[in-house]
Amino acid sequence: MSPADSGTPLPPGLAEAPLQIEFDDNRLLPLLYGEHDRNLARIESALGVQIVTRGNRLAVTGAAAAVDQARRALLALYGDLKRGQPVDAGALDAALRQVQGVEVVRPTRGGTAVKTDGDLVIATRRRQISPRSAVQATYLRTMRENEMVFGIGPAGTGKTYLAVAAAVAALTAGEVDRIVLSRPAVEAGERLGFLPGDMREKVDPYLRPLYDALHDMLPADQVEKRLESGEIEVAPLAFMRGRTLAHSFVILDEAQNTTAMQMKMCLTRLGEGSRMIITGDLSQVDLPSGTKSGLRDALETLQGIEGVGVVTFSEADVMRHPVVARIVRAYEQADRTRLARNRAPASTLSDAADDGAPPAELPDFITKPRKSE
Repeated sequence: MSPADSGTPLPPGLAEAPLQIEFDDNRLLPLLYGEHDRNLARIESALGVQIVTRGNRLAVTGAAAAVDQARRALLALYGDLKRGQPVDAGALDAALRQVQGVEVVRPTRGGTAVKTDGDLVIATRRRQISPRSAVQATYLRTMRENEMVFGIGPAGTGKTYLAVAAAVAALTAGEVDRIVLSRPAVEAGERLGFLPGDMREKVDPYLRPLYDALHDMLPADQVEKRLESGEIEVAPLAFMRGRTLAHSFVILDEAQNTTAMQMKMCLTRLGEGSRMIITGDLSQVDLPSGTKSGLRDALETLQGIEGVGVVTFSEADVMRHPVVARIVRAYEQADRTRLARNRAPASTLSDAADDGAPPAELPDFITKPRKSE
């Protein structure tokens, strides 16, 4: 019996007998189970079930609803393996979120429901990349439908990684002639002083995350070859002035650290046959105090412009270690608390300590989801 025939959703309540799941390809089971069965242990811990392996079969015991969730997660991961996609910690966490109903579907800008379907898989030389949340699926679809897309949200949500994957796929498919990756060269709260070396050696530390993503998509020799030929260009934002980027896939990362003038300069570089993705996190602005983020300015200015899409991620979309999601959630709660205190009447704050400037707020059209049609 194949996994697809291995049971139907169970009724509410406790399962009276273990649910048997049988797999038809034993070669995939070590990848499904994980080293020392760590993937099964993660599912047991997350869903409160017990899983026993017997050859190519699994016996899942627990509450009926949890058993059904485990079944659906296991079948989804097994399906990924059969399609040649890896099952790692991120894929496992995404499968668990989906079966538990955490942000499984969100509306796009037009109000149409988007699911993580197979047509959104990006194939690069080194791996196949698929969305691991409904928001990531919306992000990929929005990139296909718009010439310019803003990806806004906390670190670890895949904003830059998916943008680089889409850029590499477009380059290898001949849809664009080159990739241009850029970041503002802004120090994150510390002064590094003089950096030795030539220009590339000076700016490389700021652009290293983009190089890391490239090496995840392409073999190392291909990355170097394309960098040397100019098919892939990695440069600080200041080098964009005066250029027109035609037939290019442009990614501006860490855009929250641009000024309004820099952002306008970058956005107007877009030439014929090009696409531009702008990513950033408005909670991590490293500009001098009193300087308005160019990312915030652009979001307010370009609201409703045809061809411009905006996708917002939250802590629920963080794909890194689960602790990272909890850290992001804690900081967001602290920011909301500080904001509430700063907005309270002066009489209620007479004996409160000064916490500094209130955190930056997102515009309403970003923070308030649109209603589905």
